[in-house]
Amino acid sequence: MALSSKRAERLALAGLVISVLFFVITLLVSKWSGFFAIYATSWLILSAALIWVVLVIQFHQRALAEQEKLDISQLSDAEQGSAIFQDRNKESSAFAVAEKRLRILEKWFVPIFSGLIVLYQIALGLYLLNVLHSGFSDQTQNPLICAVCMAAVAFVCFIISRYATGMSSQPQWKPLRAGGSILLGVAVLCFVLAIGLALVQFKISTIVNVIDFVIPILLLLLGVENALNTVLDIYRPRLKGKYSRAAFDSRLLGLMSEPGGIFYTAAGAIDYQFGFKVSQTWFYQLLEKVFVPLLLFAVLVLYTMSCIVIVAPNEQAVIEHFGNPVETAGPGLTFKWPWPIDIAYKYPTEKIAEINIGFEPELDQHGQVRIRPLLWGQKHHSEEYYLLVASEQTTSSSIASAVPVSLIIAAVPVQYRIKDLHSYIYNHEQPEELLEAICYRELTRFAASAKIEVDSESFEDDSDESLLGVGRTRAKNVLTERIQKAADDTGLGVEIVFVGLQGIHPPTEVAPDYQQVVGAVQKKQAEILSAMAYRNRALTSLAGSIDEADLLYRLAAEYQQAKDKNQTEKAEELGGELDRAFSSANGDIFRTLREAQSYAFEKATLAEATGRRFASQQQAYKAAKEIYLQQQRLTTFEEALEKIRKYVVVADSNDTQVFIVDVQEKLTPSLYEMSGLQENTQK
Repeated sequence: MALSSKRAERLALAGLVISVLFFVITLLVSKWSGFFAIYATSWLILSAALIWVVLVIQFHQRALAEQEKLDISQLSDAEQGSAIFQDRNKESSAFAVAEKRLRILEKWFVPIFSGLIVLYQIALGLYLLNVLHSGFSDQTQNPLICAVCMAAVAFVCFIISRYATGMSSQPQWKPLRAGGSILLGVAVLCFVLAIGLALVQFKISTIVNVIDFVIPILLLLLGVENALNTVLDIYRPRLKGKYSRAAFDSRLLGLMSEPGGIFYTAAGAIDYQFGFKVSQTWFYQLLEKVFVPLLLFAVLVLYTMSCIVIVAPNEQAVIEHFGNPVETAGPGLTFKWPWPIDIAYKYPTEKIAEINIGFEPELDQHGQVRIRPLLWGQKHHSEEYYLLVASEQTTSSSIASAVPVSLIIAAVPVQYRIKDLHSYIYNHEQPEELLEAICYRELTRFAASAKIEVDSESFEDDSDESLLGVGRTRAKNVLTERIQKAADDTGLGVEIVFVGLQGIHPPTEVAPDYQQVVGAVQKKQAEILSAMAYRNRALTSLAGSIDEADLLYRLAAEYQQAKDKNQTEKAEELGGELDRAFSSANGDIFRTLREAQSYAFEKATLAEATGRRFASQQQAYKAAKEIYLQQQRLTTFEEALEKIRKYVVVADSNDTQVFIVDVQEKLTPSLYEMSGLQENTQK
């Protein structure tokens, strides 16, 4: 008679040996190739080896118990007629040592070992996530060889798992389901990983990247599930002669190893709810038969839909045929071969993208960028970086050994869009990181040769570059041109739309002092502008325009220089030009010259007229001396007595009447002197 547990024990031992062997192989392959997914798979296979260890011990003890029962039974049959051994059957249970060990094993050892497996799975899942976050390997190699290895592991694990799952359908081999379920999970993951590694050869690493996270999460889920099963097993009643499912026998993996159990469970639940055998109706049986074909048809339809590519109005799509770009599709509907023969990558080429240079924006609780007022005395963002700029030592008190540099905070948003999609994708592996590096380089290089503020001495000089004040506009244009040129030289395929220099300010600690410096500079510039305005106003008032004033000054300087060098001809020529320039000038000079000319003409004319009148008077005097003298005397009286009151008294020479005339000016006129009274008297 063959022992049934011996067969299960040999299968469990084979599963243990294969698991340990595959653990070593996958671990070495992961170290050689640098793929984290293979490294995580090796530790998942080791967890399967731990389960097979428990199954080997459990079925070995079951085989010993069966052998013990067989020995006791044979001994009882051989000595059935002996009087000495008449009570042997009653006392045989006292000698069943292997049976007692089996009960102790299944009652204590299996739950304790289940707890150890739980700790291993949870700890390993957390460890793998930590390794994945910190980085497993900088470079990977030979994905095709790794894919072949993973396919071989998947094939062997699938054969062992199906064999173990088939044996577990027998009641005495139920524990084999735990080993078969986890090996089936390993087989599925290894098969998917083999496909993903094969696609890595065509630069498609999506599947491998997903498996990097799937395996640690799966280990954590299995650990949590097994922990719950361990706790529930403590309170679950155990019936004698009925199989008690081990805690490490995952129900989650059991769905893959026994998919038919889902239908049986669903049918039982439906029958219980409706109160009759719904699972025996024709519709349910038809649905059970056509479920798999319908599912396959749905999967086929979904797979066929991968031939259709819908490109949005602001997008462009690059279609790769086995990893080689063959077409760039614009907005609209485009057809291609199904995945993974053709793969379409869509990019928003018309969308304005933005990268942050010199700062990291602060996010609120909803993940949106927090907007704050741009005040120099306050911090604007969560992280702000310092920028080194040039500084001039203009005071005599400056330390001789001090480095002429200053620090400012640069928060520069750079907006761009994709103008050449093929160059943007295929010329560089990480174009956005490259553009960010270019922006940092050009901003640093520009700041090293620029000033913080344009000083008053160079106020009119556009060659001076500054990051604050009047030079900011030109600095923005220059920086935009430099970034665009660097991006074009590297073949990045982007267009720089906007470079914002509004976020450049001094550190918050020195902002008040810097504002005082800026105020002094601005006051100095205001004084210079006021002086320039006064100069322009004065020159315009004098000469009519600044150009005419400059011309007069130049001619006068050249004329004086020619006179000093005794260059007579040149001095006369320049004098003529200077006179013509003065005559054509406007303003106060023109008015003064015209007044001088008018005054000179008036004086000359009066002198000439006076001379002519004297000559005429001389001729009149010679002609009639007494008449001329009498006329001059009367003219003199007329001019002298023009504003004096005069009295004319007419009297006869023989008249003896005396007239007394008071020629003094009276303060108050008499009554007779009033004009109104005199008029009435005359009437």
